[in-house]
Amino acid sequence: MKFKERVLIYEDKLKDTDDQIVDYINNYREEFLSQSIQKTAEILFTVPNTIVRFSKKLGYTGFSDLKFSLKNEKNSISSNEGNEKFSILKNINKTIELMDISIINRVAKKICESKNIYCIGLGDSIYFCEMLTKNLRCVGKKSDFFQHRHDMIYNMEKCDNKDIVIVISVSGETKQLIEAVNIAKERGAYIIALTHLSVNSISELAHANLHYWAPKISINSYNATDRVGISIVTRLLSEAVWDELKLNS
Repeated sequence: MKFKERVLIYEDKLKDTDDQIVDYINNYREEFLSQSIQKTAEILFTVPNTIVRFSKKLGYTGFSDLKFSLKNEKNSISSNEGNEKFSILKNINKTIELMDISIINRVAKKICESKNIYCIGLGDSIYFCEMLTKNLRCVGKKSDFFQHRHDMIYNMEKCDNKDIVIVISVSGETKQLIEAVNIAKERGAYIIALTHLSVNSISELAHANLHYWAPKISINSYNATDRVGISIVTRLLSEAVWDELKLNS
């Protein structure tokens, strides 16, 4: 997993000091790779332990592992990148690589504690909203999805701080979903976003993010983006909810 991907996945764990380290690595990667942890700490007006903790927050074993991984990123040249553009196996493997079971379990616990769950999406994402809703209903959770925008907005205007809104959007930039999420968030609902790993409006609004790998693919102006990653994440989340409810039953 690349450094920038780790930063997106674990963004909610990072504090202001961590953000400064991220900016330094992004802007001065060559210098960072050639210097000691003491020198990096000195430049950033912090201490080495802070950088070690930062490395572990991103899933590295420590500072050395962080530098080793960054060097590998620099040296790796994917000669098959173009050939893998349409590879379903690449999307599956990348989605699994992006998964953090601790985040999934935390989200599952939140779902189990909620009063109502609303799964929202548009277009092809509605199918996954329906599937996730059925998976939650089968264990007694009150959940719903919506085929039409006006039904979605109506329910967002009625939700409160005991409710959860799960929004599924590959791009994270669908205007109607952004509108719905803003309404629900203003009313105190807890927002869980399932989006392709990227900086997007919906993930920035969410309280928790579950990412998958679904780069946009267009064939003859038709959206042919692979959505297998959504299926993987919704299934993992469903199983985590089932396990959580079994533990508490």
